[in-house]
Amino acid sequence: MTKNTLFALLTVLAVILAVAACVAPPPMTGDTGATSAATQPASVDAQPAETTPAATQTGERMGMGMGRGGMMAMHHAPIPAEYASLQNPTPVDADSLARGAALYETNCVTCHGNTGMGDGPTGASLDPLPAPIAHTSQMLSDGYLFWRITEGGAEFGTAMPVWGGALEPEARWDLINYVRNIATVSTRGGGRGPGPMAGESENRGEMLAAAVAQGAITAEDAALFEQVHAVLDEHYMQVGSEMQGMGSGGMMTMQRAMTGQAVRDGYITQADSDRFTEIHDTLIKAGLMQ
Repeated sequence: MTKNTLFALLTVLAVILAVAACVAPPPMTGDTGATSAATQPASVDAQPAETTPAATQTGERMGMGMGRGGMMAMHHAPIPAEYASLQNPTPVDADSLARGAALYETNCVTCHGNTGMGDGPTGASLDPLPAPIAHTSQMLSDGYLFWRITEGGAEFGTAMPVWGGALEPEARWDLINYVRNIATVSTRGGGRGPGPMAGESENRGEMLAAAVAQGAITAEDAALFEQVHAVLDEHYMQVGSEMQGMGSGGMMTMQRAMTGQAVRDGYITQADSDRFTEIHDTLIKAGLMQ
């Protein structure tokens, strides 16, 4: 082989190596921040859904995993001034209940269910689940309910539609009469037996069991929460805005007014009331309470 031939071969080899260096992919040892998420290896902490602890599944199934800040905000939100003093001008008579029933069947039952406990067929897929209005409507003021129906739940991250533009005020008041009547009819005789309140108690039991399993609260906390809740359900469920201290407050103001009255009436102690409120907030922060 002549020197010229050897030189030519070396030149060609150098060109080939230079081209290869230009088109070869960069080494994968460094993180440039531009790697597609689809090419990232799965996190070592990631677990398939079926391996999620049962307690977590319970919380998720109950639809209580919405943004916890939004849920806390909803529980603590005061009633806007334009709604705070509203009172239902529509008498609770057969005509109003019939109109409310028709509206509920058309617009509400698919999410809130026939019993008003948030167990409708569409509601089962929502997160959070629809509110158990047959229970909560008994304790909240006219103004609060009219506000929530009128403006919906987008502010707090729920799927509750805005009904202010779809239903006349009179129709919204008929709806309020009807949803309150669902629980009133079902809880006559002390709230025992089948009906919405039975479903509420079952849901609460599942929630507390999940909270204990997750370590959010103790078994003693769960028992206290059930005890105080039973007192509130039995003695104060239908008092609503007439209760001392309720004023224009929202859900938490209502709860504090009820527990405060229970203390004054001697059903629970102040320590029970304080701990009940702490447990309530813990359940919200844990993503378990709706």
